[in-house]
Amino acid sequence: MKNTVAGVDYRFTDSQLLLEALTHKSAGSVNNERLEFLGDSVLSLVITGRLFELRPDAREGDLSRMRARLVRGVTLADLALGLGLGKHIRLGEGELKSGGFRRASILADTLEALLGAIYLDGGYAQCQRVITELFDPLIDKLPSCEELKDAKTRLQEWLQARARPLPVYTLKSEAGADHAKTFYVCCELSDDGTTVEASGNGRRKAEQAAAARLLQILQEGQGS
Repeated sequence: MKNTVAGVDYRFTDSQLLLEALTHKSAGSVNNERLEFLGDSVLSLVITGRLFELRPDAREGDLSRMRARLVRGVTLADLALGLGLGKHIRLGEGELKSGGFRRASILADTLEALLGAIYLDGGYAQCQRVITELFDPLIDKLPSCEELKDAKTRLQEWLQARARPLPVYTLKSEAGADHAKTFYVCCELSDDGTTVEASGNGRRKAEQAAAARLLQILQEGQGS
């Protein structure tokens, strides 16, 4: 039975732990859900410490946004994909036929489970080393603290800096089937009546799109 995964610099003493980490719940009752839970916590702790060390001038809110960018599902899935983790995952017949080894959520969960298994097999220091090797290149490529803020936050800070009232978001309409709805949102400033509309496949996404559009208008109008 194998005791390593290509792309991950760690050799398991207990190969059963590795097998469990690579087993999706669709493949049996002994699967990686518990290891995923553990790995998620260890990953968050290591990334928190790494950001605290590497970004000494970052404020708490900035550190939180950086951590969220690193440990979010899409980042983990991309990392797992780059490691070729999908070809090692043990899936049930249904998931296998539907291409589960390419599904972002399964890839992300499996990577977390693998980290949890490394923690149990080799201890915190070994798990920390593996996480550092995998994530330091991503930390180096993080956008600026300002770019990491979502559009609504950036719009709010821009307005507050100029003592202007906060925008009002109003859901104007929804369209489409329940599983594929499009939301149309209006974002308005009460002090001058500036209004923009935007859409998205979720209300929050529509609000973010409207905020980004309004912020662009405001910045272009004042040159800042």
